[in-house]
Amino acid sequence: MATVIGKVDTQHEEMIHDAQMDIYGRRLATCSTDRSVRIFEVEKNQQKLIATLIGHHGPVWQVSWMHPMYGVVLASCSYDKKVILWKETDRGEWNKIYSHEVHASSVNSIQWAPPDTGLFLACASSDGNISILQGFSEDKFESSAMISNAHVMGVNAVSWAPSHPASTTLDPSSKDYDNVSKRFASGGGDNMVRVWKFTESEWICEAELKGHTNWVRDVAWAPDTGFTTSTIASCCQDGKVIIWQCSDLDKGVWESRRMHAFDDVVWHLSWSVQGDILAVSGGDNKVTLWRESHKGGWICISKQDNNTTI
Repeated sequence: MATVIGKVDTQHEEMIHDAQMDIYGRRLATCSTDRSVRIFEVEKNQQKLIATLIGHHGPVWQVSWMHPMYGVVLASCSYDKKVILWKETDRGEWNKIYSHEVHASSVNSIQWAPPDTGLFLACASSDGNISILQGFSEDKFESSAMISNAHVMGVNAVSWAPSHPASTTLDPSSKDYDNVSKRFASGGGDNMVRVWKFTESEWICEAELKGHTNWVRDVAWAPDTGFTTSTIASCCQDGKVIIWQCSDLDKGVWESRRMHAFDDVVWHLSWSVQGDILAVSGGDNKVTLWRESHKGGWICISKQDNNTTI
C-alpha cells in the first residue's frame, strides 16, 4: 500500500495539469491553467517554492526535465502553441532560453528521450503533428524533424521507449546491445496508439495499435525492467486502460489486454521506476496504483481520492 508522506501547496491559482520530479527527487515542477510553471525544492517531506516561471500565454499542460548530464533545463508546453525551455543559472535564477513555435495549435505533450538515446525532445500538438528537436547546445537545437498528420484529430501524448530493446536488456553481450533504439509511442484523437521509429533519415510509423473507441488521452512506455517484453500503457476518454506488449519490436507484433475499465475519463498514466506499478489518474479525481499479478491479471493495490496524494 502507498503511504501519504505530505502535501504541496503549489500556490497555483487554477487547475494543475502536471507535476514532475527531477531525476534526483529533489526538485518538483508543476504547471497550471494560470499560465505559470512553479519549481519547488523538496527535502525531508518539506517543499520550498524557489521559482515561478512566467512566459506562456495560455494554460500550461505539461513539463519535462532534461537529463542533468545535459544541464539543469526544464521544458514546458502550452495551449499558446509554444514549447519553452527554462534554464537555471549559477546564481539559482531561472531564465527562458528558447521558444519552439512551429505548431499551429495547442502543444499538449512533451518528453525528453532517455539520455542514452540522445538529446531529443518530442512535442505533440492538436494540429495533428509531432515535432522532434535534437541536439541542444548554446541555447539552440541543432536540428528538428516533423511528423505530419501523425494523428489526424490531434496528438494528445508522447512517450519514449527505453534506449535498448527489451530483448537485449538481460544480455549485455548481445550483438544488438550497443544499438541504441530511437522509438516513441503517441496517442491521439483518432482513437489510435502509434509506435514511431527513426530509420536512417526519417521517422516512420512502425505499428498502429487499435483497441480504443475514443480519444487516447495518454500513453506511457514502461522503463527497462530486465524482462524481454516491451510494454506500453494507454488510456482513453472512454475510461479504458489497455496494456500493449511486444516480445520483438522489429517484428512489430503487439498483443493487447484491457487492464481495467473506469467509470470516467482517464487522463494520465505513469510507471514506477522499476516498471512494475502503474499509476492511473482520471476524471473521478482519484489516483489508483496497479500491479500485474502472477496470474497475468492486474490488481489495484492502492487508491487515493482528491483529498489525499500519493
